[in-house]
Amino acid sequence: MAVRSGQLVCQHLERISGDVLELFPRIVREYARRRSGVYALYRREHLYYVGLAKDLRGRLRHHLRDRHHGRWDTFSMYLTLRNEHLKELESLILRISRPKGNRQAGKFVRSQNLNRELKRLMRQEQTEVMRRLLGLGLRNTETHTESDSKAVLAPFVRKGFQIRWRYKGVTYKARVRRDGVIRFRGRKYNSPSTAASAITRRGMNGWSCWRYERAPGDWVPLDNLRRR
Repeated sequence: MAVRSGQLVCQHLERISGDVLELFPRIVREYARRRSGVYALYRREHLYYVGLAKDLRGRLRHHLRDRHHGRWDTFSMYLTLRNEHLKELESLILRISRPKGNRQAGKFVRSQNLNRELKRLMRQEQTEVMRRLLGLGLRNTETHTESDSKAVLAPFVRKGFQIRWRYKGVTYKARVRRDGVIRFRGRKYNSPSTAASAITRRGMNGWSCWRYERAPGDWVPLDNLRRR
């Protein structure tokens, strides 16, 4: 059977009495034994606990006897097709809902916390507004040489970052400096297209070829910089 693109959950039960696990174990076993997924425990309609398991039936029955015994009355379970994002999904639910029964908040495998960056940008914008209101004008915090000013990426760069491009089975990596100049194989290029042409030896649209890491693990074309 073909799997729909992006599908994660294939079957689910929601807000089922915990008594079902004791009264109808054969039915629950048929659906949930050795099946992986995410589950949630509720007490009087309020979310109490969230977890994941590779054997949902066994985990739910275990919660009838462990420290959670008597603290929940209904449960939901969501059977998944794949497991590669299951831990991240559990962490996301935990960080949003903060259930009382979970002792630890979820942790992401690799995610950038934007709080510090937001604080820095807010301070920067606040300073610019104050200078404008006081008639001081905007402060120029970037200094470029005459040759560097020709770099087309300069208006979009706050700090250096890596770019990469997979072409004909080979991954090429380059570095964008703070001044917007691209450094690739010991040479400097003022535009993504000239850096790309150094690989293909013909004209290329480097804005769509080269990719940068917008967020951890999220590599997107350089052209996204011009659309922000």
